[in-house]
Amino acid sequence: MPLIKPRTRGKQFIRLISRLDRENNETLHAYAHFIGESAEYVLNQLLETVLAKDKEFIAWRAEHSESYVPLPRRDQKQAGKINRPRAASLTHAAAASGVAG
Repeated sequence: MPLIKPRTRGKQFIRLISRLDRENNETLHAYAHFIGESAEYVLNQLLETVLAKDKEFIAWRAEHSESYVPLPRRDQKQAGKINRPRAASLTHAAAASGVAG
């Protein structure tokens, strides 16, 4: 009997790009085929079932409910530019000096 629960509907999915060990990748896809589901579904169910058994993590997470999802790279770059003056564009600088752009 499979350990992974049947699929539930109505969940929001986020794209994640990651790397796996070759053996884990093979096992993941074999298990997904075994239960007739996608590899993404199996990964989600593994996270739910395995992490639900970690009582220390459950207690820690109750105290630290904020998001730990890293900002996308473009947002990280923008966060470093807050309140910095923008450099004049080449067109603006050329117009100011009387050079046609």
